[in-house]
Amino acid sequence: MLSPKSPKRLEHVVGATGSVILGKEGQIRLALACLLAKGHLLIEDLPGVGKTTLAHALAQLLGLSFQRIQFTSDMLPADIIGVSVFDRDSGAFRFHPGPVFTHVVLADEVNRATPKTQSALLEAMEERQVTAEGQTRPLPEPFFVIATQNPSTQIGTYPLPESQLDRFLMRIELGYPDRAAERELLAGVDRREVLAGLQPCLSPEELLTHQKAVRAVQVAEPLIDYVQALVAQTRESPDWQVGLSPRAALALLAASRAWAWLEGRDHVLPDDVQAVLPGVACHRLHAAGESAARLTPTEVATRLIEAVPIP
Repeated sequence: MLSPKSPKRLEHVVGATGSVILGKEGQIRLALACLLAKGHLLIEDLPGVGKTTLAHALAQLLGLSFQRIQFTSDMLPADIIGVSVFDRDSGAFRFHPGPVFTHVVLADEVNRATPKTQSALLEAMEERQVTAEGQTRPLPEPFFVIATQNPSTQIGTYPLPESQLDRFLMRIELGYPDRAAERELLAGVDRREVLAGLQPCLSPEELLTHQKAVRAVQVAEPLIDYVQALVAQTRESPDWQVGLSPRAALALLAASRAWAWLEGRDHVLPDDVQAVLPGVACHRLHAAGESAARLTPTEVATRLIEAVPIP
């Protein structure tokens, strides 16, 4: 296992990404923690705030192959997973892999596609493989899906069903930059030029080693009690329409391990759980009552944290 000091290399990734996505260190760290936990990331926000640029930057800094899929209403599942084409010379069909066969897949504006096309990503995200025409093909490792979606109030969007939302380990929002960051953005060079100048900080093999180390981060029994208490609160309290599932509890623990590793520790603290709770829980929970629609991810997490004491 790597030593707890090893994540210094990961701090370089955070810093270099921050030179492209200004003023969003917290969101960058959550995105990297999601990748270290071998999860998938959903970014929901308005167009033009840097969602696509974040995906590009992470792939480039981690030395990973990258494919962007622009989802549209007329897209078909074969456009994602690939298609077999008849080869005259061999007299047989030859499979042409789709853009999902890469390390980092950017599913851009995923909720503009129909539910049938959206579901083409489910097997890839869950099983890290693709089954096409009776044959199962493994996807490369590491494999990371970053999906972006526009707010559901915008024209031409199809809401992601709960079962598909649950496949994403985290959901984050970038939001508008603060005044200082936006000033630097306006006065500085084009972000595409900065992105093009980024050099890899890690290799895919090193990233896999970090992912393995994250799974070995220690979790004490009282910490597991705390995670269980948070999950139980969502199931028992009338504040929530539906509680967190066992998959969500596993996601919370995995994300907490990754956050602890980013912080340079080989054990999880309650602070790690609280840091990742908004990203892990907000897209899985629906608050009850008239104020439900106005709750932000931070407010969702605050409700839970205030209701459950630290053991």
